[in-house]
Amino acid sequence: MTFIAQPQSMAFARPLPLQSGQRLERYTLAYETYGQLNAQRSNAVLICHALNASHHVAGMYEGQPKSAGWWDNMIGPGKPVDTNRFFVIGINNLGSCFGSTGPMHTNPATGKAWGADFPVVTVEDWVDAQARLLDALGIEQLAAVMGGSLGGMQALSWTLQYPQRMRHAVVIASAPNLTAENIAFNEVARRAIVTDPDFHGGHFYEHGVVPRRGLRIARMVGHITYLSDDVMNQKFGRQLRDGLDVRYSTQDIEFQIESYLRHQADKFSEYFDANTYLLITRALDYFDPARAFDGQLSAALARAQAKFLVISFTTDWRFSPARSREIVQALLDNQRDVSYAKINAPHGHDAFLLDDARYHSLVAAYFNRIAGELAQEGQP
Repeated sequence: MTFIAQPQSMAFARPLPLQSGQRLERYTLAYETYGQLNAQRSNAVLICHALNASHHVAGMYEGQPKSAGWWDNMIGPGKPVDTNRFFVIGINNLGSCFGSTGPMHTNPATGKAWGADFPVVTVEDWVDAQARLLDALGIEQLAAVMGGSLGGMQALSWTLQYPQRMRHAVVIASAPNLTAENIAFNEVARRAIVTDPDFHGGHFYEHGVVPRRGLRIARMVGHITYLSDDVMNQKFGRQLRDGLDVRYSTQDIEFQIESYLRHQADKFSEYFDANTYLLITRALDYFDPARAFDGQLSAALARAQAKFLVISFTTDWRFSPARSREIVQALLDNQRDVSYAKINAPHGHDAFLLDDARYHSLVAAYFNRIAGELAQEGQP
């Protein structure tokens, strides 16, 4: 069962200080809400999005049957995060290309598109901006913050930046920071973009072009890391394209996996902004709450007061179960309430987006627990 989603936006005139020392003088956040806020304003759930997603979390747009939200299998009436019981909020991060202020928008200081001049934003900056939108909606405390991958990092950061403003954190397929290997993958993707002749130092808008070649390569690199070896072998193996014989060419598409990657890359280059890709991968690189505590994650998470559900997937090698266990151990070191599950799933990192009965049942049970707590307190 799905429903019609209504995109919204909110403009902010008060400057937003950024971790970099810069600030955004004014900005707009795109967002969507699903369900109803109860009388006590206690049933709100914030969903934080990953790299190439947006505020369009669930439902579909009127007259657009193929516009389902990126987590529509998880969120909605009767689904694990049940919008009959919870008021769910999706917010597009600053620097994105899906409605919130970003590089494609006008820099008021120049009258031209921000381009590469858009300030570097961090996970912490996104959380601060999200908190301001919640202030405007009159929501003082969230029932939960939930996210996968980069969204999970935001949920974790919420517990540290605003520990009293949330009751539960659901951190899925995520990590307390990126490994050197992950930073390396991001750097290869960024180099592909900035060395595209059409990039023009990030000001390609003024030239009427898009660095599609770089975006395609960046997407191909990223997409490989989201899938497991098992899934790629199962779906494609060594199948040749269209069952043709080997052509002995270094230029032609020979294998099905090559065709698949190029197809995904072509689609991505049509809708995603190159500067946004640079900004968001940098935010991933920078996130490391333990940095200010001499690398001690337990010390960093001592501030957290929320109850946690942490989920990982066995074949996710980009955000491996070991990284989730680091979070769990740090929480246990602080005697925090934490539940952990490692789901045996073949899909790699993308597993957090897919249908898996065990995974969805686990999330549903956890949100049933949250709903039960609210009911006990007389907050239907």
